[in-house]
Amino acid sequence: MYDFRNKVALVTGGSRGIGRAVSLALGKGGATVVVNYAGNEAAALETCSMIEAAGGRAEARRFDVADSAACQAAIDAIVSAHGGLHVLVNNAGIAIDGLLMRLKDADLERQLDVNLKAAFFLCRAVARPMMKQRGGSIVNLTSVVGEMGNGGQTAYAATKAGLIGFTKSLARELASRGVRANLVSPGFIDTDMTRDLPEDVRARMLEAIPLGRLGTADEVADAVAWLASDRSGYVTGELIRVNGGMYM
Repeated sequence: MYDFRNKVALVTGGSRGIGRAVSLALGKGGATVVVNYAGNEAAALETCSMIEAAGGRAEARRFDVADSAACQAAIDAIVSAHGGLHVLVNNAGIAIDGLLMRLKDADLERQLDVNLKAAFFLCRAVARPMMKQRGGSIVNLTSVVGEMGNGGQTAYAATKAGLIGFTKSLARELASRGVRANLVSPGFIDTDMTRDLPEDVRARMLEAIPLGRLGTADEVADAVAWLASDRSGYVTGELIRVNGGMYM
């Protein structure tokens, strides 16, 4: 467990899966966690209850991460209410699979909006308050697919690869003010989405993973929490892979 006492954190897509695990990890360390969600209020409130049951503090906040004005308003409101924002975890994301020749413009745009542009909007909004307080940690969630590619996921891979270049450039821009920006790149993780896959698909996935199993949301959250904490204070512009050796 890392020490996040007196820290305020925003986790996008924090109502379930990896986002929930990250929110819990930060909350257990003492952070006040703002759990962003798009539409499932019940799941977001459940995450908040879990954090509070573990001794942390939490609040749910609904806003569309693909809306620039909504992102700015949310950051302004959080900073005003809590006196600062110390950790930003850009976890929200979507995948709309399909071969490139069949990819609809709307599906491309939606993935760009949620997976890539949202990180631009939120990092831009949080840069000024973090620089003013001369400290902060931004952790962006990319994907093994963004590093190695995957058939049927050209748009998704492009957005996740874009996050890597964006984060490394951001790290250089903010470093002089003590603000760090890093990435975590999960592989195949045991979440609601992977649990619904057919058994033959899961079997092929496992064959590609040297450790021979899917990862857990908690294992991804541990990497995020370390990067968010002061324990990684000399780390910026880096990418941590949590993929069981699938891509090295």
